[in-house]
Amino acid sequence: MPTLPPMPLRSRSFVLLPVLLSALVLAGCGSSARRVAYDTEEFDSTTTHTRSYEATEAQTCEAARRALLSQGYMVTAANADLVTGRKSFQPAAEVHVEVEFRVVCAAEGGRGGKGARPKSTVAFATALQDRYGLKKVNNSASLGVGAFGSLSLPLTGSDDAMVKVASQTLTDERFYDRFFALLDRFLEGQEPGAEEPEDMPEPAPPAPAATPAPSPAPATTFPVPTSPNRG
Repeated sequence: MPTLPPMPLRSRSFVLLPVLLSALVLAGCGSSARRVAYDTEEFDSTTTHTRSYEATEAQTCEAARRALLSQGYMVTAANADLVTGRKSFQPAAEVHVEVEFRVVCAAEGGRGGKGARPKSTVAFATALQDRYGLKKVNNSASLGVGAFGSLSLPLTGSDDAMVKVASQTLTDERFYDRFFALLDRFLEGQEPGAEEPEDMPEPAPPAPAATPAPSPAPATTFPVPTSPNRG
């Protein structure tokens, strides 16, 4: 059997070049697939989700509750340091979006003695967006064939169901700027009397009633002897 002459070096380089290029492309695709979205999280901004207010925790969260209610959010929890609300959107016929808003109010600055109020309160706001899509689920029916048991036959009918397809925390600064501006407006409208009263000092016990001085005893009188008449 005759042997083939060896391939020239130049020809072999043309054959190996596409193979090397394909390997580099596959390696690049693998590295991009392993990259996740939070790789860009640098923790360098402290103003997107936070604002400080010269108010108590209860006042700040009450203003946040009113701000969410004014925009059509359904408030699911509300107390002195936490408010949560949910709102639904329908951007397209087969797309449903829900936004869950969460506000945490935390005291900032040291407290004085008993009954002293904090200097200010920090409001932390976070909005989570859940996206749902319409999915069609094919149905199958079972047909009884007597002694042979049941036979499963595919049908053309289908059921529509909303399935969560994405979930993401909103990070748009303009979105939070509008919310904090509205919170500030409701906070300015609150009356100062809405605050809890300070602890009042306990009244001093009444002084004991003065004991009346004893009345002086009546003076004892003695009869005066009469002197005899002198003639």
